Formats: sequence, C-alpha cells, structure tokens
Amino acid sequence: MKNYFEEIEKKLRMQVKFESLEIVDNSHKHKGHKFFSEEKFHLHLKIKSLYLSSISRLSAQKLIMKVLKDDLKSRIHALEISIEQ
Repeated sequence: MKNYFEEIEKKLRMQVKFESLEIVDNSHKHKGHKFFSEEKFHLHLKIKSLYLSSISRLSAQKLIMKVLKDDLKSRIHALEISIEQ
C-alpha cells in the first residue's frame, strides 16, 4: 500500500506543482457499503499548492483527476481532494 501511495505522489509531482501532499486512506470507513471492494481505495488527498490555489477549484480537481485517470478506473473507488495555499 505504501508503495502505491508513493506511486500516486510521483505521478502527481510529474504534472502538478505542489509543496506537500498527504494521502489519507479512508477505505476502512466504507466497509459494508454496497460496492465496497478491498482492492479499491477510498482516498483523501490533502494538497498544499500555491499553483492549484491560484486556479479555479474545478480546474484544479480536473487536473488531478486527469493525472489519476487510470487509477480511478482500476484502484481508486472514491477520491476526496482538499487544496490549501
């Protein structure tokens, strides 16, 4: 799991300028939900980025979703994004 989170950070660093990133795994909160799968993650990305803060929230989230597009199809079930300056 830790390697996978490092992989996510690496993908984001290649295309998005940010100062820090915290990846919180909230998968345990969703056990018992109808479409819960142990193979897919429920993640919260806490990103500190002057760049992302300077563009619209929608544009910032679209950029992150674009970078993680393949992961969202295969390994991430839910993604929450928080952006700070």
